[in-house]
Amino acid sequence: MVFVSIRCIQARFLLRPSPRVNQLILGVLARAQRKYEVRIFAPAFLSNHGHMLLWFRDAEQQAKFMHFVDGNIAREIGKLHKWSGKFWGQPFSSSIVASDEASQVMMLRYVLEQACKEGLVASPRDWPGVHAASILLSGRNPKGIWVNRTGLYEARRRKRNRGKIRVVDFEEELELEISQLPCWAHLSGEEYLERISDMVREIEERTAERHRLEGSRPLGRHAVLQQQPHHQPKNAKSSRLPIVHAASNAVRRVYVEAYKIFLAAYRAASEKLRSGHPTPRFPEGCFPPGQPFVRVHGPP
Repeated sequence: MVFVSIRCIQARFLLRPSPRVNQLILGVLARAQRKYEVRIFAPAFLSNHGHMLLWFRDAEQQAKFMHFVDGNIAREIGKLHKWSGKFWGQPFSSSIVASDEASQVMMLRYVLEQACKEGLVASPRDWPGVHAASILLSGRNPKGIWVNRTGLYEARRRKRNRGKIRVVDFEEELELEISQLPCWAHLSGEEYLERISDMVREIEERTAERHRLEGSRPLGRHAVLQQQPHHQPKNAKSSRLPIVHAASNAVRRVYVEAYKIFLAAYRAASEKLRSGHPTPRFPEGCFPPGQPFVRVHGPP
């Protein structure tokens, strides 16, 4: 399992929720899911960044999926908001999520807390954009819109000026399949929904208590929808992701040590490559310089 983050350039509100923005984000994710067979557990897109809990077979699958998602969201929403410049502030960032139940649940809770911890809404249910809380609590897979730009381009090229080509004629409704957390995959749909409901209720209670202690109040759904997509906030927060998200130091150390071993093997192979060795052995699951991805042999 991987936790992925993407952030708009200069923290601008280019992902500001609207019915069309929501449809386009879900459509791109659904198309990417079909193309690369990625499991999606929880997406949450705020006005200037997005987080997702995903399951990848390896780093190559992750790279292809995220390249497709980043590029197509930028293209579609950039067109919508008439934004012609760079869309994302930097390439996506990601961290492994430890495989134990506590770690997986911890990261699901973090995604569910989006928009509440930022002081935007009182409940994650209130966020008007694509959010894991509203998706999971609905008990249904969401649907989005995928725009077939290749077909649209070819139609316009062939037809020239002999008639108007409508974008809507090249739109397809796609369903995004949401999976249950691996650690809770054994639960029935009703049991899973109950656990999600409990987590959301706890988030709502903690959010209300925090605002009470601080004497503050959430910005509110209406105010969020009134924000301008090109707006650049003065104080944008961004933090570097850790190598692994783990609920305990003991679990974290296991992953960190494994990463150190992997990194040492990669550096040793790189040194041999620079020294002229024709076939240095790079560790599985990496991208050697100027060479194909080294696939993992065995179960994913």
